[in-house]
Amino acid sequence: MPRCIGSKPDGSPCERIVGASQSYCYSHDPGRQEERRRNAARAGRSKPSKELSEVKRRLRELAEDVISGRIDRADAAVAGQLYGTFIRAVGVELKVKEVLELEERIEQLERIA
Repeated sequence: MPRCIGSKPDGSPCERIVGASQSYCYSHDPGRQEERRRNAARAGRSKPSKELSEVKRRLRELAEDVISGRIDRADAAVAGQLYGTFIRAVGVELKVKEVLELEERIEQLERIA
């Protein structure tokens, strides 16, 4: 069975099996570099939205627990502050990813020009 001729990040040969007419696997195929970049960017954008949905769900539960008396208000306040910190960290992460993506796009446009 033919194997990819690409190399892993540590320099060792890739071990993925490829089709008879192929030399590279998906991860190493130079012709699919742009596709991999788009997929990685899409995946990067989806993670924070899942995380934020989970935080919103937990905050809703926290509020219900405070209202019903199942949790102390001081404990809930601290938990709320921690969730707020988490949300700000996710926002910073999104901005960094956006900047990196824009830098990459600018570099591509400069290479084309």
